[in-house]
Amino acid sequence: MSSPMMAMLDKEMPGMDMMMMQQCIESCSACEQSCTMCADMCASSGMEGMARCMAMCMDTADMCHATMRMMMRPSGMDAAVMMQVLEACMMMARACAEECMKHDDIEHMKACAQVCMDCAKACESMMGSMKMMMAK
Repeated sequence: MSSPMMAMLDKEMPGMDMMMMQQCIESCSACEQSCTMCADMCASSGMEGMARCMAMCMDTADMCHATMRMMMRPSGMDAAVMMQVLEACMMMARACAEECMKHDDIEHMKACAQVCMDCAKACESMMGSMKMMMAK
């Protein structure tokens, strides 16, 4: 099923797997939301030793937001730069997942880690799709 947004993007990026791009955008959005909520829940809990996790979650949320926004502006997209942004987002999401899993006895941390891993996988798939498109 294609959304109106994907129909617009398809005209700008012929050859791109629009379904994969939509999934990546949605995964980045979910990760941004989850990380923002996780950081807030950690801050409000008053638990000791959560500063690194909160910072990782906030940085990951920012990275996901930037990645998602760049994918929604295809007319100015430089494929090589987008590949680097996707790789950075993937790496940040994986690092955040690892940090959250250090506290997997806390339910929201475990959930955040899973959403981060899903985002990392979506970015990796998107990079694979872009490599194929760029090779044509």
